[in-house]
Amino acid sequence: MTVTPANDESSELDRARREIEKLKKINAALMSRVERSTELQGNAFSLFETAISLEDKVRHRTHELEDALARLAISHAAAREAKELAEAAGRRLNDAVESINEGFALFDADDRLVMCNQTYLGFWPEVADRIRPGMQFADIIRLISDDGRALTQIIAPDRWVSERMRRHRVADNAHVQSLADGRWIQINELRTSEGGIVGIYTDITDIKAESVRERTREYAQRAGILQATLDAMPEGAALFDQDRQLVAWNGALLTLLKIDPLSMGELITDHSSLVSFVGATTPGLSLGWRDQASRSHRQEYKLENSQTFEVRRVPLPNAGMVLSIADVTQVRRNAATLERRVAERTAAMLEAKTAAEQANLSKTRFLAAASHDLLQPLNAARLFVSALHDRKVDPDTGRLIEQTESALNSVEDLLEALLEISKLDAGAITPEVTVVPLADLFGAMRAEFAPLAAKSGLTLDVEMSNLRVLSDSRLLRRVIQNFLSNAVRYTDQGSVTLRAVDDGSKVVISVSDTGSGIAPENHALIFEEFRRFDGGRSRGMGLGLAIVQRAIGMLGHPLRLDSSLGRGSRFEIELPLYHGPQAAESEVALLATGSSIARRVLVIDNDETILSGMSALLEGWDCEIAATQCGDEAEAELAAMAVPPDLIIADYHLDNDELGDAVVARLWKRAALSIPAIIITADRGQELRDELQAKGLRILHKPIKPAQLRALMTRLTAG
Repeated sequence: MTVTPANDESSELDRARREIEKLKKINAALMSRVERSTELQGNAFSLFETAISLEDKVRHRTHELEDALARLAISHAAAREAKELAEAAGRRLNDAVESINEGFALFDADDRLVMCNQTYLGFWPEVADRIRPGMQFADIIRLISDDGRALTQIIAPDRWVSERMRRHRVADNAHVQSLADGRWIQINELRTSEGGIVGIYTDITDIKAESVRERTREYAQRAGILQATLDAMPEGAALFDQDRQLVAWNGALLTLLKIDPLSMGELITDHSSLVSFVGATTPGLSLGWRDQASRSHRQEYKLENSQTFEVRRVPLPNAGMVLSIADVTQVRRNAATLERRVAERTAAMLEAKTAAEQANLSKTRFLAAASHDLLQPLNAARLFVSALHDRKVDPDTGRLIEQTESALNSVEDLLEALLEISKLDAGAITPEVTVVPLADLFGAMRAEFAPLAAKSGLTLDVEMSNLRVLSDSRLLRRVIQNFLSNAVRYTDQGSVTLRAVDDGSKVVISVSDTGSGIAPENHALIFEEFRRFDGGRSRGMGLGLAIVQRAIGMLGHPLRLDSSLGRGSRFEIELPLYHGPQAAESEVALLATGSSIARRVLVIDNDETILSGMSALLEGWDCEIAATQCGDEAEAELAAMAVPPDLIIADYHLDNDELGDAVVARLWKRAALSIPAIIITADRGQELRDELQAKGLRILHKPIKPAQLRALMTRLTAG
């Protein structure tokens, strides 16, 4: 290795030499001057005077020369010491560079070789003696390339030179190269602070060899896993390479083809030999080659001996193919048996479903009959109480009437809730989504609950809205009724608010109150039947919110509750906003006001108690009553009247399967006049409502609320 020493000592020697030469020139000039003076003046005194002056100058210059020589000696000594130190440092640097196991090469900013070690030269033994300090990197690379004995034939020499120069110029990463003698070197090059490049060349042949061994082990493991996977497959499998040579197979294939494992290598070696063997032993199976341009293929073959084979051929990305053959005879037999059993069970299930539907229909009919039978006496009791309430009685009797009416209201609420829950659970109520104007609904709610709120000392705030939503009007009305009923019932003071807010796509209807609130842990429980958390202070049965949850579930409207103890409650439901054209004006709330009322009323009901109660109620309103129990009696009564009645009130279910709407139709025909008519029924189904409304009939549900009846009578008279 060659190291260039420092130049400080030589510079000092040059300065000393120049100083001596200068002094010599000065002495020569002085001597010449003395000689010229002697020749010109020629006298002894002048010569003496000149000699003294010259002696003084010579002595002065001599001292200067001695000082310069002394400094020169010191400089020579320092130069020798610096040279020795530089040589020692060079030897130490040379020893250090030579002692490292990696090849080392340093290039200056002009990309000339400054120094390198023998390990670096050892990578290029054929040209090592021609690599000298001062050579350009490009010359060294070209020297190695031209010789060619150090490089493998993996890459062309010109391309190797170009790629090597590119990486050398970048000098910020590592790369690996292979040599002709089988060695691998990793080259790391970095820029120095002066713009040069230092390169470290590491022999990684052993690491490469270990990597190859690791990959070999990995391939062996993969091959073992592949073989284990093939052996675990229940069907026979064979793997072919791109040359259609048999690479792997499993024991299931040997079993299927009835081949001795020791004979496999002789009988089947490639795809064609497998096709020939299978064709000879199991004719009918098609095992043609599937290349990459083909898709996977699956086919079943049923042989004459009733055996069924499933063949799958899957092309591989490496141009090979996987072939699998499975005997699915028993599987197909089991599938046929399973299909037969499924068919039998399906038939049984259909029979059970039919029976369940019949039972559900019977339950629905029972609910309708029960509604009629249970509400019939309650309806009569309410009519009698209402009739008594309109008469002048003493205070004690009035209080008894109020208590009786309150008890009847509780029974009525409980029966209606139980019947409605039963119908919802039985699927007897089917939602019919229509356009619902909130103005009509909110107006009806305000008219219905304002008196109840005022009686409880509460303020009912209904924020009227002209929005229209998509929902079932009857179920939505029932949900809002239950919200308001609970709010009024469980709020001691303050207010109850009903409002609707839209965001352009949906409408949120909320009912909020200033009541005691509901603890968060009870939010889910309050929607269960008979759940109450008010300590029994109210007369509610805990069924309203159970109905709400079922109705909302049928409608698919999201339901939210925001409540905590001491903060009141807010129930919200989210409905789709209707943006379509304005619908025809819907029916307004039944609780209309007015003094005009029908005076001549024909009542038809098969229950004498109902007739008596209805007569007592209507007579209290100064009405003339004609009470009948069937269609024939009603027709006879109509024929006897000098003037047709103002109104017909008929029960829907009469004796002998006679229906109220049919009786009304007979009366209209006899009178040649469509007399306003109201049908009283316990059936709350939407289908019946639609049917009666289509015939021009009004409907009221049992038990009749006298205020509703009077409002409807007033409206019909006014209309």
